[in-house]
Amino acid sequence: MLAKLKKIQYNSPVILTFTGLALISYLLSYLTNGMLNKIIFSNYRTSFLDPMQYIRLFSYILGHANWDHFSGNFIIILIIGPMLEEKYGSKVLVQLILVTALVTGLINTIFSNDALLGASGIVYMFIILSSFTNAQKGKIPLTLIIVFFVFIGREIFAGAFSQDNISQFAHIIGGICGALFAFKIEHKKQV
Repeated sequence: MLAKLKKIQYNSPVILTFTGLALISYLLSYLTNGMLNKIIFSNYRTSFLDPMQYIRLFSYILGHANWDHFSGNFIIILIIGPMLEEKYGSKVLVQLILVTALVTGLINTIFSNDALLGASGIVYMFIILSSFTNAQKGKIPLTLIIVFFVFIGREIFAGAFSQDNISQFAHIIGGICGALFAFKIEHKKQV
């Protein structure tokens, strides 16, 4: 049994750590009947004089409302994330996650009355960024254009016509961050 465990590859420390922290956050929130989600893991409009607001600008990506919410986000993160971490490196991936969380959190705090909870903005950033991974120098891949319009178009449509607890706004911002990161990283390579 131990010999088989030694063969397991641990090549995505950021993705595995992110998943582990989110799982622990989910379990703790579950054990406190959602209280920790309200206190620590939800980003919502409040005064920037509240010191917890600065933590919530990032911590909301660890909290999830239920198992379906958690597993839906982290199945995608666990599938796409290792490829992105291998391509861009752990340090860059942490920066991309934190910048996306901050931008989405700030925009949500300033412009929305709804609480923000979960890593779906990160998921959309990963989806759009991954569609750019095999791009040839100086060319925009058709996959990026199609994925961007399919995923972001669906969110714009859903945001305009559905009444649910899903933050299409966070999905759109995450997707835009992914596209901007893809172009910025590719531009740096060319210079």
